[in-house]
Amino acid sequence: MSKILVTGGLGFIGSHTVVELQNEGYEVVIIDNLSNSTLDVLDKITSITGKKPLYENLDLKNQESVQQFFKKHHTIAGVIHFAASKAVGESVEKPLKYYHNNISTLIYVLEEMRANNIKNFIFSSSCTVYGQADSMPITEEAPFKTAESPYGKTKQMGEDIISDTCKVSDLNAIALRYFNPIGAHETAKIGELPIGVPQNLIPFVTQTAAGIRAELSVFGGNYPTPDGTAVRDYIHVVDLAKAHTVAMKRLLNKDNKTSFEVFNIGTGKGSSVLDVIKAFEKATQTKLNYKIVDRREGDITEAYADTSLAQNELKWKANISLEDALASAWQWQKTL
Repeated sequence: MSKILVTGGLGFIGSHTVVELQNEGYEVVIIDNLSNSTLDVLDKITSITGKKPLYENLDLKNQESVQQFFKKHHTIAGVIHFAASKAVGESVEKPLKYYHNNISTLIYVLEEMRANNIKNFIFSSSCTVYGQADSMPITEEAPFKTAESPYGKTKQMGEDIISDTCKVSDLNAIALRYFNPIGAHETAKIGELPIGVPQNLIPFVTQTAAGIRAELSVFGGNYPTPDGTAVRDYIHVVDLAKAHTVAMKRLLNKDNKTSFEVFNIGTGKGSSVLDVIKAFEKATQTKLNYKIVDRREGDITEAYADTSLAQNELKWKANISLEDALASAWQWQKTL
């Protein structure tokens, strides 16, 4: 089977995608600099699939290292690009880190793909490209609003860079705009493991339930939503990982309609922060200590996906419920 490069392949979404790719028979090469992951994830992937992926510890910000890597691995058929800094709040505080890390690395990878005649590229995009959309659910036709954070701007820029490259080369690319990935693998061997203070809701929920954190901060209780808390579309990470394998197959089979395609990847259902807390308590029989605090800079009111395009074109849809996703996140937390 084809060899696929997964950048950031030891991270949360990357590791689950590597598992799904291996389950589909692909040979996988991982690049990860361990800035937000740990090396033992490689052994855990191997224990789940029975196959050890090739791995290189490499910083994609080092252009010469990227060039050397592609010279060595010139038989790669496609690239799935996860490697990026991803915390909305941190990006507001450290914009230059985000522009450097998320944009220069993308450019270096695309340059080496062109130099080595690698034509298939999947970009880890985000619903943050829409900013606060005018209407719900959000379709792929929704215009880009001014992003609320440097992180969101790097995803908008990334898509523009890829689209412009596709116009002047034989690159074929798919940007998967995903909503809020949560949960963990059913084996509880891999899951979301933020280094330091979590930036996402679910690790905060599970760490509070486990007693690692005294209470859960709910950022903002006065949004114009039914219960006053922000609404998001929470998708299980395994459903999300499967979308990547389907998208890669689409490119390898030349089933894409245009050289640059975009798809929303979510459940199509919006859940508020309080909805998530109630669902977690029900799924795990564990009470959460939480407090509503001030809104967080960079956050929007609500975002949930219209996923009909992905269902029609990719023949993909999310299958795992919010409660099951939260239960899997709790199992993962307990193994830690």
